[in-house]
Amino acid sequence: MASDDREAAGAGDVAARVVSNAAHDIGGFIRAQREAAQVSMRQLAQLAGVSNPYLSQIERGLRKPSAEVLAQIAKGLRVSSEVLYVQAGYLEQRPHGPVRDALLADTAITERQKQVLLEIYESFCRENDSAESAESRMSEVRTHEPHRSGPETPEPDPPNVEQEIADD
Repeated sequence: MASDDREAAGAGDVAARVVSNAAHDIGGFIRAQREAAQVSMRQLAQLAGVSNPYLSQIERGLRKPSAEVLAQIAKGLRVSSEVLYVQAGYLEQRPHGPVRDALLADTAITERQKQVLLEIYESFCRENDSAESAESRMSEVRTHEPHRSGPETPEPDPPNVEQEIADD
């Protein structure tokens, strides 16, 4: 029994270390971004709508900010909230591409607009991929169909529009 308790405590310790490391990583990343942007902690706290002590705790890895706070910090730093979400472990890294990179770098649109455009773009890509694979499957089926011999049934002629009008 004591062994089981130690294992459970050990698993809890590992989980706590992972959370602590994630908080520290995002905090260090935010600090580096803030310093690169030459923004004081007080200025960023004001821009993000959080207290100066809370932002300090985030930067030192003592607190892990919510997704909402990260979005506000991203807005204050003028960086993509997605970058902070990935760094904090809320999102998985998406594959880079020229369209994605251009959208994220654009300062003329809001973070929300960027996310919506990326979602639409990715849905189009998925749709095209599935259409291409369906087309490829259909062409395989056509090449493996047994060849029918005999006369083919001709397609019926389309109805004559003038004839339909006259019938009315």
